[in-house]
Amino acid sequence: MANASNPGEGVVTLAELREFASFSAGAQRYIRRSLDVAYFRTDAIQLWSRDKREAASIIAQSRLYAALPDIRTTIPDDCGLEGLPAFLGPLSALAAFDLGQERIDGFGPFRFLYERLLGAGARPWLPSAFCGAAALPDLHPCRRRMLLQSISEAAATAPGWSAREPSFFPEWVEKVSAATE
Repeated sequence: MANASNPGEGVVTLAELREFASFSAGAQRYIRRSLDVAYFRTDAIQLWSRDKREAASIIAQSRLYAALPDIRTTIPDDCGLEGLPAFLGPLSALAAFDLGQERIDGFGPFRFLYERLLGAGARPWLPSAFCGAAALPDLHPCRRRMLLQSISEAAATAPGWSAREPSFFPEWVEKVSAATE
């Protein structure tokens, strides 16, 4: 959470919290689930699966997310093409899976999730991975249109990106009844 020695960090965390709250309930749920899968925070199948189909999806996601440590080590340091295939190929495969689950409903939730999965160093590459995955033919044309229209011109053409690491990582929150408060 916020660092007490840096008051500005609390403001940044609050902005991230507000951004997360602006996402659809389905996107919020998928982001929390994905972070649980990626960081082994809990038994994701027990916590998140509501049926056999969702359990199978979490198992597939776990297999794909096993590549995250390798992907993090291949994030290019510059905009050269040398390291691009080793990074963008696996990143695009993950992005295609996540967008194919039909819970991430735009670039904002996608960027939010992937900044937490990969870190700030991946920011310059996220628009490319998103657009590439959102344009794949296995998505319904209406969904492709909706996803591609969700990325703003500013996000697609940004001249630079923040190197600040994300500070808010949403987690499952147990519902507490009013009687126990």
